[in-house]
Amino acid sequence: MDWREAEREFSDEVLVENNLARMFEESAARHADRPAQMYKGGVHDRALAETDAIDAAPDGAFETLTYDEMRDIVRNLAAGFRALGLEHGQRVGMFSDTRMEWAQCDFALLGAGATVTTVYKSSSPAQIQYLLGDPGATGVVVQNEVLLERVLEVVDSLDVRFIISMDSLSEEHADRDGIYTLADVYEQGKQRFDEDEYQGWIDAVGMDDLASLVYTSGTTGQPKGVKLSHGNFRANVNQCYRRYGPRPDKSGSIPTVDENTQTVSYLPLAHVFERLTGHFLQFAAGACVGYAESVDTLKEDFQAVEPTTATSVPRVYEKIYDAIREQAEESSLKERVFNWATDVSRDYYRADKPGPMLKTRYWLADKLVFSDVREALGGNIDFLISGGGTLSSELCTLYHGMGLPIYEGYGLTEAAPVVSTNPPEEPKIGTIGPVVYDQETKIDRTVVPEGKFTDALGTFGELLIKGPNVTEGYWNKPEETEKAFTDDGYFRTGDIVQERPDGYIVFRERAKQLLVLSTGKNVAPAPIEDAFASLRTVEQVLVLGDGEKFISALIVPNFEALRDVVDADLPDDPKAVCRNPDVRELIQAEVDRINERFEKHEQIKEFRLVPEEFTEENGMLTPTMKKKRSKITERYEDFVFDIYEEAKSASTASN
Repeated sequence: MDWREAEREFSDEVLVENNLARMFEESAARHADRPAQMYKGGVHDRALAETDAIDAAPDGAFETLTYDEMRDIVRNLAAGFRALGLEHGQRVGMFSDTRMEWAQCDFALLGAGATVTTVYKSSSPAQIQYLLGDPGATGVVVQNEVLLERVLEVVDSLDVRFIISMDSLSEEHADRDGIYTLADVYEQGKQRFDEDEYQGWIDAVGMDDLASLVYTSGTTGQPKGVKLSHGNFRANVNQCYRRYGPRPDKSGSIPTVDENTQTVSYLPLAHVFERLTGHFLQFAAGACVGYAESVDTLKEDFQAVEPTTATSVPRVYEKIYDAIREQAEESSLKERVFNWATDVSRDYYRADKPGPMLKTRYWLADKLVFSDVREALGGNIDFLISGGGTLSSELCTLYHGMGLPIYEGYGLTEAAPVVSTNPPEEPKIGTIGPVVYDQETKIDRTVVPEGKFTDALGTFGELLIKGPNVTEGYWNKPEETEKAFTDDGYFRTGDIVQERPDGYIVFRERAKQLLVLSTGKNVAPAPIEDAFASLRTVEQVLVLGDGEKFISALIVPNFEALRDVVDADLPDDPKAVCRNPDVRELIQAEVDRINERFEKHEQIKEFRLVPEEFTEENGMLTPTMKKKRSKITERYEDFVFDIYEEAKSASTASN
């Protein structure tokens, strides 16, 4: 049976239509004694550790909760939220990093009939005021006192009646009216929990009821609250489970998401990508989710949790690769071996039928390099998922060649979020896979300029989608909602794609980010930026040129790598490094090499080196690590001005 047909015909106890709270209850009953969550000690001052709910984990080590234990916590928290006066349909904000308690509160609030609204941990008081005020939140769950203080700065302008901290509180805050710890909520819920009452709350939740307001990360303006129902999320869980679940047609070599899956969660649960793929899908399947301390501790957390899979964004995979390479290049001999091995991995993966010589080279490369890489990620990885941006094809090929296949997919908040993803049976690098089951699509060719993207097979245009996972619109924004849909009910994704004859989709660019040169030529910046991803000396790239005669770029160097590669001694000051002529010459050579892959009008004619990485902390990345293009160009407007003014002056002088 073809895998596409097998997806359609797949039948399983997970594949039912019920609300998210009931989904968790039924999964917990099926997997009561199996591990559900792993939490790390020494990271948080967990209020729940003051109760009988959990034990305090030793510093740096992980403790495990079973599904039965997690369900008890969820039930008692749900009753505790109700004891605070929470009613069906009211909104409650979640303002925290990704951690075990986020997941428990999510299911508890959904079971109590509430709607969960998301707030990123990096949000400022002004952003908090909007993200809690716009939905009219009744309450908010915060991570700790630091985030509590931010809420208190604006609480007088909100309708918030209670604030709950996941961590313990000092006496200053613990004695204030309306402020509680999660331990307080748990203990209240434990005293009043009634099984029949609780089941009644869940039964009262309809599939069309609002499960969550997920606010877009705001790369192009004020965040919009995307309305996602229980039915939207549940449909997407089923769509993903059909592709990755334990279908009977899959051979033992095809990885699956099931009760034996173990994953590490570290992306923001406030973002819909992790919420669905690293949370709802995993708990529906009976998997175990371990919560990393942070993105900076992934190596030690992977080794402790020993995951079989993980979900991430391209930027993290780039950083993981950089860390692997840095470790391998501690000596000149290891550097040569690592570079040789990565070349072998690409050759081996791309070969239709590897010959004896290539097989031998691959065996040696695996023994010397790849096995160590896999061990560094816990030793049990079956596959990785990438979404939330485009992944360099070269980097993806390298991971596949090392025995760490990355299946790239595509989605957006308004689709809850997965629209397409590569199937484990037949992944195709450079694509975002075919659409998931029960997802209708159309291609609007009118948005693509004439003559653009005519060099390959397939249909090019804006991707339009329709399906049970797609939102009905935006919270309190009827005009925005109307503009987002076509007359026949398809959602406009705003993304330019190529739909190939084999049904696989290739992402090209956000329609709003397509650069239109003054010459009339159109350039997609993402493929050019992605081409630098595996370079040792380049950290990040932002391609520019809208309305100008040529393409330019702002380039963030990898300063540590430059100190190893450049013969001359480099200063400690990043600004001075960016002015160094040897550094400039080296980066120019890399740019020239990348330019060879692109058409003349797509080539970078000028660039400037910038002295700081684009990060969430400096406001140049979203919480999901997408570049805020307008913020970056605003920050470096002098550089951009110099690039194009110099070109204009040179043109004037030549005339």
